[in-house]
Amino acid sequence: MPINAALWTRPLTPTLSPQAGRGSSDAAPHAATLPAFAEGQGGCSKVCKIVAMKLSGHDLACIRGGRRVFCGISFSIAAGNALLLTGPNGAGKSSLLRVIAGLIRPAEGSLALEGGDPELSVGEQCHYVGHVDPLKPALTVTENLAFWTRFLNGAREVDEVALIARGLAAVDLTDLAGLPAGYLSAGQRRRLSLARVLAAPRPIWLLDEPTTALDAASQERLQRVMHSHLSGGGLIIAATHGPLGLGEPEELRLGTSSAGRAGKCATGDARPMDATP
Repeated sequence: MPINAALWTRPLTPTLSPQAGRGSSDAAPHAATLPAFAEGQGGCSKVCKIVAMKLSGHDLACIRGGRRVFCGISFSIAAGNALLLTGPNGAGKSSLLRVIAGLIRPAEGSLALEGGDPELSVGEQCHYVGHVDPLKPALTVTENLAFWTRFLNGAREVDEVALIARGLAAVDLTDLAGLPAGYLSAGQRRRLSLARVLAAPRPIWLLDEPTTALDAASQERLQRVMHSHLSGGGLIIAATHGPLGLGEPEELRLGTSSAGRAGKCATGDARPMDATP
């Protein structure tokens, strides 16, 4: 798959969490503002250079609850490409996503992002969509997405109404905009959660089983959104138990977890998705 360079526009007044470590991998992506995809889509007009990003992990290890979940994990993914995390339950797919997002400090190893914003951590340049849909049931569909639009964009001036309309249209929830989220089905809640990635532009999308609860039509819409992100120079790392319709992504197959206290752990090797295990 060819690598596409992305044109990022830098916000004039970036807002960072006081705890955010510049260039570190262990700071949570809290209240950070990131460059917009292009002028006229909610960003400002201060244009940064065109860059081709590459995200790499080297010999990563994770320990949770005293148990070594995985170790020796290395990967590299360039702009315009996707990496699928596969493997059995408990192999560490979700934990690896959380390490990249800066929600868990790696026990060993390092993360590096080439071509990203040097003033921001890797996690602050990511969207993370986990298993739990972060929605307030008493708020309407629009109000939930409006909250995340304000939170994720921080102090950057954006066209909030346009971003919300774009996000709801992308996941086919426009007709339910005024409905409280508590009345949504599981698939509709998942779609609203996924709409957050369109509320603020960030180059790296970390998706944990994104097709959970989605029907066939919703999965096709998600494929279109992901393809658009990749064609714009973004990166996607997704934990999944099946193909996501992303052409020929790379695959990082994590091994079986075992007796972490004894020092054993899951490992993984990156390879083309259609390679023989």
